[in-house]
Amino acid sequence: MGKEITIGVRELRANLSGVLRQTRQGASFVVMSRNEVVAELRPPSEPVRTSRKLGLLKGRIRIAPDFDQWPDELLDAMEQE
Repeated sequence: MGKEITIGVRELRANLSGVLRQTRQGASFVVMSRNEVVAELRPPSEPVRTSRKLGLLKGRIRIAPDFDQWPDELLDAMEQE
């Protein structure tokens, strides 16, 4: 798309989902209020990626020793027709 689209605050509020969809597709918007630029809305220059740090939950997650064992009643119910 490349060209900036001028949009008023009321129009932005009324069509926020559509404006965000267009922004995701590459459109840029200049938001105006009373003939004054109040904001610019454009897609990020690069995808935002957060780095994951290994081991942040170490010692916080506990798994029960029998977590992979099914109760006999459930197994019996599944085997019956």
